[in-house]
Amino acid sequence: MRFNRRTVLIAGAAGAAGVLLPPSPARAARLDAGVSAYPFPLTAVRLDAGPFADNAGRTQSYLRFLDADRLLHMFRVTAGLSSSATPCGGWESPTTELRGHSIGHVLSALAQAWASTGDATYRSKGDYLVAQLALCQRPNGFLSAFPESFIDRVETGQQVWAPYYTLHKIVQGLLDWHLLTGSAQALAVLQRKAAWVQARNSRLTHVQRQQMLRVEFGGIGETLFNLYQLTDDPVHLFTAQYFDHAQVLDPLAAGVDALAGFHANTQIPKAIAAIRGYHATGDTRYRDIAVNFWNFVVRQHSYAIGGNSNGEYFQAPNRIASELSDTTCECCNTYNMLKLTRQLFFTDPSRAAEFMDFYEKALYNHLLGAQNPNSAHGHHCYYVPLRAGGIKTYSNDYDNFTCCHGTGMETNTKFVDSIYFQVNTTLYVNLYIASTLIWSSQGVTIRQDTTYPESPSTRLTVTAGAGVLDVRIRIPSWTSGAQVRVNGVPTGTPAPGTYLSINRTWTTGDVVDVSLPMALTLEAAPDNPSVRAVRHGPIVLAGQFGTSNLSSLPALDPGTLTATGTPLEYTAGSVLLRPFYKTHGQRYSVYWDVTGTAPKEARYPFDETSGTVAADATGNGWNGALIGGVTRTAGRSGNAVLLNGANGYVSLPGGILAGVTAFTIATWLRIDAAASWTRVFDFGTGTGAYLFLTPRSSSGTARYAISTGGSGAEQRINAPAALPTGAWTHVAVTHTGDLGVLYVNGAEVARNTALTVRPSALPSTTQNWIGRSQYATDPYLTAAVDGFRIHSRALSAAEVAQLFSTGQ
Repeated sequence: MRFNRRTVLIAGAAGAAGVLLPPSPARAARLDAGVSAYPFPLTAVRLDAGPFADNAGRTQSYLRFLDADRLLHMFRVTAGLSSSATPCGGWESPTTELRGHSIGHVLSALAQAWASTGDATYRSKGDYLVAQLALCQRPNGFLSAFPESFIDRVETGQQVWAPYYTLHKIVQGLLDWHLLTGSAQALAVLQRKAAWVQARNSRLTHVQRQQMLRVEFGGIGETLFNLYQLTDDPVHLFTAQYFDHAQVLDPLAAGVDALAGFHANTQIPKAIAAIRGYHATGDTRYRDIAVNFWNFVVRQHSYAIGGNSNGEYFQAPNRIASELSDTTCECCNTYNMLKLTRQLFFTDPSRAAEFMDFYEKALYNHLLGAQNPNSAHGHHCYYVPLRAGGIKTYSNDYDNFTCCHGTGMETNTKFVDSIYFQVNTTLYVNLYIASTLIWSSQGVTIRQDTTYPESPSTRLTVTAGAGVLDVRIRIPSWTSGAQVRVNGVPTGTPAPGTYLSINRTWTTGDVVDVSLPMALTLEAAPDNPSVRAVRHGPIVLAGQFGTSNLSSLPALDPGTLTATGTPLEYTAGSVLLRPFYKTHGQRYSVYWDVTGTAPKEARYPFDETSGTVAADATGNGWNGALIGGVTRTAGRSGNAVLLNGANGYVSLPGGILAGVTAFTIATWLRIDAAASWTRVFDFGTGTGAYLFLTPRSSSGTARYAISTGGSGAEQRINAPAALPTGAWTHVAVTHTGDLGVLYVNGAEVARNTALTVRPSALPSTTQNWIGRSQYATDPYLTAAVDGFRIHSRALSAAEVAQLFSTGQ
């Protein structure tokens, strides 16, 4: 349903906290399939002093403040029970069709607060809510603050505001309360409600259900998969599968990004349900749906702060600069994307660093700063505006209750859930947040002391226990020159975009010091390279504009950025830039119209040892991704990517050459199988506009071509021979003005002085590939590729020769 919730209040939103059930017979009847890492229980990690503890404290105060009887009022009225409580306002008002959803968020948040602190206040309030909900439950299992007739309306295609979305919040809150407190009553109420969901849906045809699923239904499929894992009752499994929405899931299963035009946060819970479906059944189609969705959203639909959506909807892929408004980055979306990211980490730890790089980006730059620090009750943003001159606005105690107010309560009571993960004797240190881990199964306690990100370092101290552990320290892709020391002694070679493994016998008093140098970088929007966000390490900086409601993007000359001496703060002329998560109470700009000299440069050493990130070593943020059958091998220097000739290639960010009038692309490659029309690189938008280099054309020689009119309009540089096979070869193409030059092993082999199609004539390219062609029938490249670099100018012959001679 294409309505804006602020203006029409018809659509749904977010999801409640999903729980990966660890392999414990006391808590789960079924083990998760395809899981290789696990979270710690919330009881095992404590937040120490810092911004996350501050946020958590404000939300905990709000949970203690909330009047349970006001939250229960419409449940009692709907059930025909008396209530003298004052009704809540906002989305919980007696006339709002989504009423009742917040009690699920509150139950989840209370459960998390109880698990994290042990404070009996939260336990008492949650038990009271559950007991009163049980009294409101109808004999058939229905439980809601709205009448069951709302379900009749959604089943028959009448307009109604997302009733199953609301029911999901309630059942997830009950599940969280049972899992984290052991409440048998919560499980009993949940089981009766799940039986009602099964009964309502089993009487519908498949076609009727699919039609009904066009209305937002939240993560009810996820909760039912989780309930199946908990109970081993197959009824919950096939009820969960009633909520498989083919219109959305089928394209994702086929690897097609068809998200544009869909309400964003309606779709994210479907991907979360899919990965839980994989964990419940082992069906790899579910896994592929979730992985493809994450790849599409993170790489093609996300802003610099990690959030997504404009006006609550996904837009066309790589539209960022053209989608800056007051309604960007709904907070529920990022809450749910972080849930999905956690599940994918557990599924595929080989991509751990990539997943946690995104998790960190979205957590710090979006959700940490979405709570109002000036509110004692942790009031929360709905949207986080990214237009120039935007300003954050927040919820209130009783007259708001939007979806993001609800997920905000959950976000700020579970910060400890992803700092550390474990499997057997392996510990993943994912986030640099001041905290203490009590790893009871290993008899070890570890304290993390840090003021990160104000200081680019952290210290881990074993404060109790001893034993052999493999401690894996995340080395983010954005850093360079990281250092890790154990008891003052350097250890290993920390490679960006990996985890550094420290496998040793640990004893009380051992100390790990981690240094992660941060650089100032500019992250370009894929649809307009002149529009950029400023980052210091992983932290997005925002220009502080006070009361100035800007009408356009402010100009920024990167050469004027000057450190103030305060961590993470710079000035650009008269404007102060400071972390976006600290920006409150004034207007700001995250994106800038970059002027002056800001050339596009990217360099890919491919020296990562695992994961699917190809880090841009320049620090400019043009990170690529390894797609399909790509592995790693020994390179010309360090590591290289190995393309299998079947489905493997490297995808570079959209717009990486947008607007340039000159460029150089150079790389080392070892071609392992000769085939016509493979590609060293191919940057384009499809078969109509592109520039490429093939090692062997149908004429048997290497060729560079550029075109804005398809193959018939190509302008070319034809080499005298094909690129050799079986040996490392350096190849470079330069193009400036009408001149294009092709170099092999540092020497010019061909040129064309009539290349009148400039790179800037191409539209902003969205398909920038190493090893893959724009033409679907062309073969993939079978080769090792190393040291791939892009310059937004034409290097001289001497510079190209130097790249070859120095092995760069």
